[in-house]
Amino acid sequence: MGIIREFKEFALRGNVMDLAVGVIIGGAFGKIVSSLVNDVLMPPLGKIMGEVNFSDRFVILDPSQIGKVSSVAQARHAGVPIIAYGSFLTTVLDFFIVAICVFVMLKILNTLARGRLHKTTTRECPYCISSIPVKAVRCAHCTADLLPKGNSSALPHAA
Repeated sequence: MGIIREFKEFALRGNVMDLAVGVIIGGAFGKIVSSLVNDVLMPPLGKIMGEVNFSDRFVILDPSQIGKVSSVAQARHAGVPIIAYGSFLTTVLDFFIVAICVFVMLKILNTLARGRLHKTTTRECPYCISSIPVKAVRCAHCTADLLPKGNSSALPHAA
């Protein structure tokens, strides 16, 4: 019974659940990108390049089969060895679009995280070089009187 309990704890941990959600969303996102490439980008690109259908671009590896098949589907059905470079190019384009989207998303998240993480809460005492709170008016280490950073009017003047 201990293995079942351990597996349940493992499977319900936050990281595993986050990973599962990421994989599911990533799969759906991959389908969207594939549709974008196959249904939106490749047809106009093929039209510009002279009515080329990239998904049907291939090279027949068996010279005796040249002229007997005219599409990737026919070649695969007949068992003719081919290099389907059109499908490969489409998949590479899919990959680059996903990679660009992930890069942009991570860039945005890192920028947001950096702004949140780099809020300064301490500063250096100019006299003893100790770390003190930004709002400190006296150093706790050397007891020097300090002006709050950028606000000299906030200090009461000592006589």
